[in-house]
Amino acid sequence: MSPTFYFALALTLALATKTYGAVLDIDGDIIFRGSYYVLPVIRGRGGGVTLQGRGGELCPYDIVQESSEVDEGIPVKFSNWRPRVAFVPESQDLNIEMDVEVTICIQSTYWRVGEFDEERKEYFVVAGRQDSPKSFFQIEKSGDDYKFVFCPPACDSGRPRCRNVGIFVDEIGVRRLALSSEPFLVMFKKANVTEISSKTM
Repeated sequence: MSPTFYFALALTLALATKTYGAVLDIDGDIIFRGSYYVLPVIRGRGGGVTLQGRGGELCPYDIVQESSEVDEGIPVKFSNWRPRVAFVPESQDLNIEMDVEVTICIQSTYWRVGEFDEERKEYFVVAGRQDSPKSFFQIEKSGDDYKFVFCPPACDSGRPRCRNVGIFVDEIGVRRLALSSEPFLVMFKKANVTEISSKTM
């Protein structure tokens, strides 16, 4: 390839990054494709994200935070963002999938917002198919850190009411991801590909 091609490619990437903003990992590298651990910024409040059965059952899965801060959990993959850019963009709808080879529950592991939990008065983030607007999230900057938000389709006013994804500690101590006013501040760490391929749930 000619130097002109690489210059044009770098210029295109720079312009796209300036337009949309690129999500960065903990090394300061732009996230393109691949797998990343979602880790908490604040130490001492749990580890990475993982899958866990709901209400003490094996299935179906909720998206939860590991209770131990030394446990990185299961990495995730990002996909289906709408801007035609190679990198994962900030503040744009995208799908998030747990990068696990197989699951006991034999179900899709995309993040989605579940039905309203009447008992706990919460909307929890659960695992399932990415077949509706409930399976699209955004990654936004929060100071120097990142957070996940869920922006449902625009309401009558024409403006979506975005909600942070936070942590809800349930009655048995499980740290469940849920829509919240308090965001779960996160950072992203590259995952080892060989390690991912062997993971099962």
